[in-house]
This record gives sequence, structure tokens and C-alpha cells, in this order.
Amino acid sequence: MAHEEQDPPPGGPDRYSFVPPAEGEPSIEFKKVRRASEGATAPRVRKRRPRWRKAGVLTAAGLVVVLVLGAGWVGVQGWRAKGHLQTAGGLFVQLQQQIRAGEVAAARGTLAALQLETRAARDETDGFGWAVGGKVPGVGDDLGAVRTVAKVLDDLAVDGLPSLLDVASGLDPKTLAPKDGRVDLTSLSAAAPRIAAGLAVIKRARAEVAGIDADGLMDQVGAAVTQLSDGLAKADQLVSTADRAARLLPRMLGAQGPRTYLVLFQNNAEVRATGGMPGAYIVVHADAGAVTITDQGTAASDLKVFDPPVQALDTDQVALYTDRPAVFPADVNLTPDFPTAAALMRAMYRKRSGVTVDGVLATDPVALSYLLKATGAVPMPQGGPLTADNAVRVLLSEAYAKYPDPADQDAYFAKAARATFQALIKGQGDAKGMVTQLARAAGERRLLMWTADATEEAALAGTVLEGRLPSDPATRPTVGVFLNDGTGAKLSYYLTHAADLTVGDCDEEGGREFHLKVTLGSTAPTADLPAYVTGLALTGDKYTSRTNVMVFSPTGGGVVQVRSDGKDLDFGTGLERDRSVAVITVELPPGTSRTLDVTIQPGAAPEDGEAVRPQLWTTPGVRPWQTSVASGAACV
Repeated sequence: MAHEEQDPPPGGPDRYSFVPPAEGEPSIEFKKVRRASEGATAPRVRKRRPRWRKAGVLTAAGLVVVLVLGAGWVGVQGWRAKGHLQTAGGLFVQLQQQIRAGEVAAARGTLAALQLETRAARDETDGFGWAVGGKVPGVGDDLGAVRTVAKVLDDLAVDGLPSLLDVASGLDPKTLAPKDGRVDLTSLSAAAPRIAAGLAVIKRARAEVAGIDADGLMDQVGAAVTQLSDGLAKADQLVSTADRAARLLPRMLGAQGPRTYLVLFQNNAEVRATGGMPGAYIVVHADAGAVTITDQGTAASDLKVFDPPVQALDTDQVALYTDRPAVFPADVNLTPDFPTAAALMRAMYRKRSGVTVDGVLATDPVALSYLLKATGAVPMPQGGPLTADNAVRVLLSEAYAKYPDPADQDAYFAKAARATFQALIKGQGDAKGMVTQLARAAGERRLLMWTADATEEAALAGTVLEGRLPSDPATRPTVGVFLNDGTGAKLSYYLTHAADLTVGDCDEEGGREFHLKVTLGSTAPTADLPAYVTGLALTGDKYTSRTNVMVFSPTGGGVVQVRSDGKDLDFGTGLERDRSVAVITVELPPGTSRTLDVTIQPGAAPEDGEAVRPQLWTTPGVRPWQTSVASGAACV
């Protein structure tokens, strides 16, 4: 703000004085006034002093008037901008619903209306009065935040959403779904550049919103900024996934040359860290979108045992798992790191078959039950059809009673895997539902993917498909709880599990401990289970299960203490990928449960003023986990 000043020394910089508009003039004008130049005579300078002081008074008074009038005008504009932004918010929701419903024509009309509202909101917050109001203490930061929000929404409506809507209209699930064993890659390849363009707009918008200083904002403005930030984060995740899919799927389905993949079916009845013991498998060949099954088998009958180990493990892996992952196909996924398990299985299949596959995928009967919701019932060569309602029960429990011979079991599982996959690639059932159920399976980490192509594997990094614990920023650390059967049986079918993760109080250095509570239970019966289910009975009782619980700390952290029933427990320790690992053995007779209380040191502390929002990863089971994760407020 201008204020009265004394005369400057000769040769000083230019100043501007405020000249009120004459009657009828449309705007305020600022005229340049040159200060006395070096070498001017003293009398000339003295003559200018009264005029300089008068100009200073006018400048101060004039700017006060501008700020007062500007504040009033901004208030009017603010109310109008608020109305436009609220209307735009409703249209955003409506647009999202129309896209999900496939109502493309209606969505285009909604987008046109949305663009009018965001443009109006941007215009209302883009004038001179708004810019001046942004300098006013107490409200300037709020006005600046609203101005940024309006700009971001308008950029999304004009530059981002049109290309994404074009993609949505061109990528009908019916077009992308396999038909008679072939996927049409043309639409997906054509969509890739437009998805990338829309993603770039979303990322720019996230950066602009992240640049808003939320400290001191009015509650309503701060809430709007937070809501927009969260919405953009979800949009970024969604469109990033679509971007990866559009770039990767054509290549992985043979657009640039044939590909071969090993598809593993994990048996959750005997739990392993990534889900279940590898059982049946099929091998699929993809060429220009055409997908065929070229081989099938089971880990136990066809891959057998490798002596010497098929591949050397590093010292940390040997310390945690011995050399079993490189010896027994059923144990490649004792580690929760799917890229490690997939590379081992690829080496094993190559050793037995002479075929080098390009990648490895894994899924489980629970994920198959999801897909059966979309495909409908799948006929089996023997026995009744598989359905969404019976697949888990049949594949993980009833089959053992119906086929007591392990060889017959393996044959049945292999046929079930082949029949379900054939239904999938033939395009049986509801295409849109299939996409939804695949996304559900991936979100629960029941669909994992690894490729030997370094570029493609890098594109999978950080996604749920990768099956690798994420890199840990201090504000978003990850704790893992992974299970491995220690019974030598199929009693994991009866496991129940829950986990609660909370953040402790701040210490003097701004760090805090995490507190994890893990509860396992058994619903196993006390009699009448087939011998193959009770298995080796390594606990000494056929119906008592033994589970090795692995707790992975955040990167650079450690497990400090484990307690149960108020007593300290001894536990095994190890290290994997710069994470400390605690191993606790839990034995459960039928109808019992046990709770572990684990104290964890998270590693690097966040910066002052940053909250901690931990993540929790768990082994997918037959039953869903009951979990809760509580964030920690910033340390001050």
C-alpha cells in the first residue's frame, strides 16, 4: 500500500502516482512521475516537494478507496463464483455417473454445461479487484486459493475431460473383451495418446493444488481445497492405471510379437505370503491379440523338486526362508515379493519344459469366483459346474473329500483352471462386469503380474499388480502382515484374521512408534476331515493349525517388541529389501484365536508439520481380513 514519503535523492527510481479517473472514464489509470534526475538544480527540487507530498496523500487515499471498493466487488464476484463452482461440482458427479453407465451422448451434454460453469467461475475470479483483494491480510490467501481452484477445474473441464470422454466412448468393454479367443487391440492402441494427454492435465492440476498453502484458510475454503486434492489423487490413480493398461496390454498380448505366459493358481487352503501354495498352472500364448492355451499341469506332479536349487538366493532370503523357495515349487512364494517368486517359477518351468516364458501371472479361487459373477457358470469335464457361489468351497474344500487321491485332485484342479480361463478368453458373459471383477481381484492383490521385459516391469512398478511392497515416504510408510502355513496341511481354509494399525504419540525428536494388533482364529472342525486336508499334522494334532506370521516393518524400520496375553514373546528376525521382519509362530486348535501386539519402529520421521498415514498390506485369504488403519497427526 502507498504511503507518504520524503523526497528521494536525485537520480532515484521511477514512482507511480494515483490519478483518479475523470468523469465518464471507464477505468483507473496510473501515470508515471519521474523523480528529479541527477544534476537537477536545488530550487527545482524544492518546488516539487509540495506536489510530491500531495501525490503521496492521493496515492494512499486512492488505494484505500480501491481496496474498499475492490473488497466489495470481490464479495459480489465471490458469491457468483461460489454458485458456479457448486453447480460445477454437481455436474462433475453427474458426468462420472453417466460415464460409468455408458451414457456417452448424455455425458457430452453434461460436459458442455460443466465447461460453461467452470469458465464463468474462472472469469469471476480473474479480474483486477480479485487480484488486489488477494493482497489483503486475512482474506488474501483464501481468495488466492479460490482463484486456483477455479482455474484448475476449468483446465480439467476444457483440456482434460474431453479427451478422457473420447476414450471412454471408444473403449466399450464389449469391444475390448475377448471374443473367440481374440482381443481387438486397435481401439486400445488408438486410445493410448488421448489417455496420456488427459493424465498430463490431471498431474498439472495436482501440482497447482499442492502449491496452495492451506495454513490459515477459512474452514470452507480449506475443506474445498482438501476435497479437490483428494479427488485429483483418485483421478490420477485411476487414469494412471488406464494409461499403463493402454501402453502395456497391446505389447503383452502380442502386438509386437508373440508372447508366452505361465499362469499360476494359488491354493489359499494352504496359505503362502502372496496368497496360497502354487498348485495348478496353465501356459498361454498371445499373438496379435489371439490367446490360446498351450500347456497345463500342477506344481507338485509336473515341476516336482529341484536339487540342486534352481537359482541362488541372496543371504537375507536364505536366512528367512532357507533355500526352500528355489527347491520346491510350492514354496517360491514364501516371500511376499511376487517378482522374486515369479522369477523362481519361470526358472523352474524352463528347467522342466525347455520353454522360457515371457512373464508369470498368479490368481486364486476367490478371484475366479469374482470372474464367475461375470461369465456365469462354467461346465466342468467331471462333476457339476463351477459358479460364483460354489467355486471357493468346491476348489478349496469339497474336492479333497470327493477326490481322495492327490493325483486325481491335481487333475481336477488343472481342468478347473483351464475351463475357467477358456470361458474368460472366449468372452463368455457380461464384458462390463468382467472388467469390474478383474479390478476387484487386482485391488485385493489376488491378481499379480510379472514380466521379464524390464521396460514393462518398470511400468508395473507401484501398481497393485506388481505385488511388491511400495517404496516408503516418511508420511506414507507401509507395514506388512504375511502368512505362511507351517502345518503341512490345508487347514488355512478355516483361518480368520484381523489387523489394526495405529500411530503412537510423538517423541522428543518428532518420531513415533506404530502399534499393530493381529488376531488369528480357527473355525476348523474337530473331526471328519479328509487325510489330505489334515496333511502332515506337524503340530501333533490333526486339527490344530500352525501359521508363521511375518510382520514387515516400514523401510529402514524395525520390530521392537511382540506380546501376547500380556507376556513378551520371543520371535525370529530377518531382513528383506531393507525391511526388518519378525516371524512369530501361532498354533490354533479348532475354535480358538490368538492376538499378537506388535510394536514397530517406522524408520525415517516425517518433516515437522506433516501427518503420518500408514498403509497395511496383508496376505489375501479365503476370508477377507478385518482391518483398520489410524493416521497420526503431525508432530509439533
